Amino acid sequence: MRIALYQNLPSGGAKRAVYEWVSRLAKVHHLEAFTLSIADHDFCDIRPFVATYHNLDYEPHRLFRSPLGRLNQLQRWRDLDTLTQLGRRIAQNIDKKGFDVVFANPCLGTLIPLFLNFVQTPAVYYLHEPFGQQMTHQLQYPELKLNSWRERMNNYDPLIPLYYHRLNDLRLDSLRHSTSILANSQFTQQQVQCNHNINAQVCYYGVNNQSFYPLPDTPKENSVISVGELTPRKGFEFLINSLALIPDTQRPCLKLVCNMEDPNHRRFIENLANQHQVNLQILTQLNTDQLRLEYNRARLCVYSPVAEPFGLVPLEAMACGLPVVGVAEGGVRESVIDGLNGFLVERDAAKFAVAVTTLLTAPALCTQYGYQARQYVLEKWTWDRSTTQLEQFLVNASIGKKYIGREM
Repeated sequence: MRIALYQNLPSGGAKRAVYEWVSRLAKVHHLEAFTLSIADHDFCDIRPFVATYHNLDYEPHRLFRSPLGRLNQLQRWRDLDTLTQLGRRIAQNIDKKGFDVVFANPCLGTLIPLFLNFVQTPAVYYLHEPFGQQMTHQLQYPELKLNSWRERMNNYDPLIPLYYHRLNDLRLDSLRHSTSILANSQFTQQQVQCNHNINAQVCYYGVNNQSFYPLPDTPKENSVISVGELTPRKGFEFLINSLALIPDTQRPCLKLVCNMEDPNHRRFIENLANQHQVNLQILTQLNTDQLRLEYNRARLCVYSPVAEPFGLVPLEAMACGLPVVGVAEGGVRESVIDGLNGFLVERDAAKFAVAVTTLLTAPALCTQYGYQARQYVLEKWTWDRSTTQLEQFLVNASIGKKYIGREM
């Protein structure tokens, strides 16, 4: 097949997934990539695998500082106009080149890429996460709280709902014009169905077992590990509050491996850890080899993001032979099997602390769960398996078969 790939992604799990798919699809199919200049091109670089890499220049409009911040919605509105025009150009280019199918991934700025509104070539869009105001979590952290005056102004500012109404309409129009929609988990599938009455088919991620594997000669530390961007939605505050309930003679060090960070939230997390006497280490911008080493040094993985759509972290940790203690929310419930490769608990700090302590104080059980975790991902969660499933969706779309139905 001749496949047009679209992605405009930062570093993170979605870009890693695109890299794994593209590196395999390129062995048997002709791929050309379309992207914008604001993407992170170096992280999980797909350029070596594609025949042509079409990179269009895009510069978002400058946002104003207070007291002119209220005009920023107009700047974002102008960005939507620019992205719409770029979307037309991308669609025309794809259609002109005679591709069999488009494999579309998220776009920074709109999430759902706007070129889907215009492209005539059959298109498959992959939802790496749900979207819409229904999925906006009210995360209450001191460094994020707005003062009451600003909150009242937001409630009466007509530009804010106008912008988001237009953005939502553009997103839904793009999905409406897609031939097929894929979701990374049953959780994402259900959220999109409930919130937007859109049907999607699940196509799971995988884990690279050649990159993440046990290192038997690596000595274990008295530490637990969590991985993700250093922002409130990753739930690191919850981890600190949970570990603080473990007696200090047993309390492990918490290692956070972060691909990006919010400086304000980092200060908040560091102050919270100091307050609760939790030994905290924050590591940033690790490459795959360094991340694999950190997984192997830890005794287990702790994972508590807020309604995570899926999460590659538990799979990577399990591939390295680590059991996982996770909060039973979102897509985490679809990879962590309670009592097989770790524990799933509700978002309760005391119960989470008990689960962590149970594994830390029972080395044989921890080893057993770690072994079972590794076998589990080898059997159920490979990128080869994921790519084969994705390839079938692309074939179905290319021959005009709408694999899923959608009601709008």
